[in-house]
Amino acid sequence: MISRFRRRLLAGFIGTLASLAGVSTLAFAAASPSSDPASRPAGDIPPLAIEDYTYPNAAQILADKGILLKKGDGQILLAECGQTANQIKVLTVKDDSAGRDGTYCFQATAATGYLTLELPRVFALETTEHPISADLTANGETNTVQVPKDGFEPVGEGTVGGAASVLVEIRVTG
Repeated sequence: MISRFRRRLLAGFIGTLASLAGVSTLAFAAASPSSDPASRPAGDIPPLAIEDYTYPNAAQILADKGILLKKGDGQILLAECGQTANQIKVLTVKDDSAGRDGTYCFQATAATGYLTLELPRVFALETTEHPISADLTANGETNTVQVPKDGFEPVGEGTVGGAASVLVEIRVTG
């Protein structure tokens, strides 16, 4: 009986030592400087991935096409003009000295979306599959224009007595 008692006592003692060793190992691992991001040198911490919605390659597009694309949710993209569905067409006064084309097309990839941009001298907006809302500025004031599905809307210089307008935002609304 004593030997059975000694075996149980020895097994309990070994189990207690093993659990204490495991706890101290975990405590040591949690306290090590390599696992605590605040204690690592700045070069060892990977940068945070924060989406700022900046339009990709905006500087190159400005240089090549004369249009400043700022930010968006990725649902309205600059595209080649054609007879494809979900296209938004923006008509401007062509200016070779500024590298600005007379027509820009955008592809709507969803039923909603937005794009902020700067495109001067816009005189008309045209849609196919989706209605849009567009903000234009002229003389320090912002004007919002609604263009229905399969619609065409003269704006800015395209209206009688209209001022030169800058397109600053496009929103797909349905």
